[in-house]
Formats: sequence, C-alpha cells, structure tokens
Amino acid sequence: MAKLAESAFLNCEAQPQPFLDGQAESPIDLVHLSRQTFGDHDLERELLALFDAQAAQFAERLRAPAALCDGEWRIALAHTIKGSARAVGAFEVGNAAEAYEKALRGGESSVVEKRDQLDDAIRKACSAIAHLLGRAVQNGPTGKYFK
Repeated sequence: MAKLAESAFLNCEAQPQPFLDGQAESPIDLVHLSRQTFGDHDLERELLALFDAQAAQFAERLRAPAALCDGEWRIALAHTIKGSARAVGAFEVGNAAEAYEKALRGGESSVVEKRDQLDDAIRKACSAIAHLLGRAVQNGPTGKYFK
C-alpha cells in the first residue's frame, strides 16, 4: 500500500505509489492528501469519506438522461467535483471533470464520451476509497493506520 513517508516529518519528495497490482498508481494521491491535511489521519479519513459520498451522488446525477435545459447545472456539477477531487488528490477525476466541463461549455460533440470518462474515473476513485477506508493500511509518516 502507499506508504507516504519514512521520517517523522512529511517527506515532500515522496511520490505516489502503486495502489493495487497492475495499476500504475493509486486513483488517490495519498501524498497530496497528507500534505493537504498536514498528516492528520483522522482528517484524511473524513475528507475521503465526504468525497466518496459526494462523488457517488454526482455520478448518479451525471448518468441521468440529458435534457436541453440542464447544461448549466451539469457545468456547475462538473466544476464542483473538479475542485473536490483535486483537494483530496483524485487527480484523474479532477482532470476528467475539467474535460467534461469544457466540452459542455463549448458544445462539443464529445460531451457523452467525456461524461463517461468522468463516470469511470469516479468509479475508480470510489473503489480506491472503499479499499482505503475498509482496511487497516499503513499510511503516513507516523505509521498510523486507516480504519
């Protein structure tokens, strides 16, 4: 699992580590999350749980059939999930939300494809969060554990 740092102080040179076998890196950048929370593991868990709930609700809303007049709330939704995702280190979600938001604003023909990519990124992030919050996993410079 992604051990964030070896010393008692946050190692700002640490890099994201593979999450599961076969993945290049975790859908959640735990190094970034630790920096954002100043190593507070309780806050990390709280933020991940909040993001997980928010992302699941947003994904459900995004899957709703599109109507002619719902572009503005979809743009606002994408913008909100983009910021939330980047705050917790779910950069794939943030990037997919940004691409979807831009496609909506520009009236691009790739809107459905971008929405599907965002939905996929949300699923991966939520799966990673479930894994992180559902097991005791060494995390952080103090060696504390999630759960």
